[in-house]
Amino acid sequence: MKKISILGSTGSIGTQTLDVIREHGDMQVVALSCGRNLSLIEKQAREFKPQFVSVSDENDAKKLRTRLADTDIEIGYGMDGLIKCATIEPCDIVVTAIVGMLGIRPTIAAIKAKKTIALANKETLVTAGHIIIPLAKEYGVSILPVDSEHSAIFQSLQGGQEKALHKILLTASGGPFRGKKREELQNIRVEDALKHPNWAMGRKITIDSSTMVNKGLEVIEAKWLFGVDVDQIQVVVQPQSIIHSMVEYKDGAVIAQLGTPDMKLPIQYALYYPERRFLPGDRLDFAALSQITFEKPDMETFYGLKLAYEAGRTGGSLPTVLNAANERAVAMFLDRKIKYLQIPEIIQACMEAHKNIPSPTVEEILKTEQATYEFIKNRW
Repeated sequence: MKKISILGSTGSIGTQTLDVIREHGDMQVVALSCGRNLSLIEKQAREFKPQFVSVSDENDAKKLRTRLADTDIEIGYGMDGLIKCATIEPCDIVVTAIVGMLGIRPTIAAIKAKKTIALANKETLVTAGHIIIPLAKEYGVSILPVDSEHSAIFQSLQGGQEKALHKILLTASGGPFRGKKREELQNIRVEDALKHPNWAMGRKITIDSSTMVNKGLEVIEAKWLFGVDVDQIQVVVQPQSIIHSMVEYKDGAVIAQLGTPDMKLPIQYALYYPERRFLPGDRLDFAALSQITFEKPDMETFYGLKLAYEAGRTGGSLPTVLNAANERAVAMFLDRKIKYLQIPEIIQACMEAHKNIPSPTVEEILKTEQATYEFIKNRW
């Protein structure tokens, strides 16, 4: 029986991971972590009976200990708690479903503890891929992608022909504003940007999808996961979200992974890899679908994607600036403190002001993140 630890169990990926585990009933949850959602993690803890649960701060940990006083579950908090979740002894697979650069240190700790990583925290590779990937190779640890697009690429490479890879075709839905020009996005409200046409996701990633910054972050993540140059990754808009990504080989053959837009598929594939299990849910009906269409991304209107390519090509600490600036700008937009079109403006200003560090340490990555936050605080 595989033993699982989930970092970020109360978020969208975390709750769907628990749905997959609940469906099959042959995996054991040994550790869970969350931010501040005590009510949900208490329910999860009572249902799955992990050894250890971690929350964000000490006061919440005290509250959760009181709530779970009738159990023998150990409660922790903060970074120490996350690292314990990632390294706890019985664990085989760590699902990294927390948002942000908070995932870097626990992922490093899990690799050093030789845990398989089911990676749903893209910021870890975007900002620290130059550290994570060599470390995983050193410790012989598998990193299995959970993002639907990266899982699709991973599945399309299962023929064992990685050396024949020519190009990655990374698909995007185009988000709720596909086809619109910049002048049409002047007065976009939070409610408008949160209406994704195909996927049900968390608030931050839904905004990222609407600006196409999320796709840019995925380009950088794919660079590290699959050992390619940024310019070997082509973003293709596929509005129906039926083709989740494709791989083009040297001979011109293209292998694609298709399916309904359901995050449980890549989650389950990572948990049970290389085995495939039955997954309840809708199946593709090609007669009803009738067509699949493709478009080029509009990198002038959605220039956050262009900025991500620039950051990916440059490398060093610049992707950290991209990620941190986007994270803060999206939070400000969700709090209605800035306009929608200011999100890429803030990212660009931060990138232009930054002095790049070619191969940053974890400490330099985290300092760069804080410096970017300070820059934004002083300007906006």
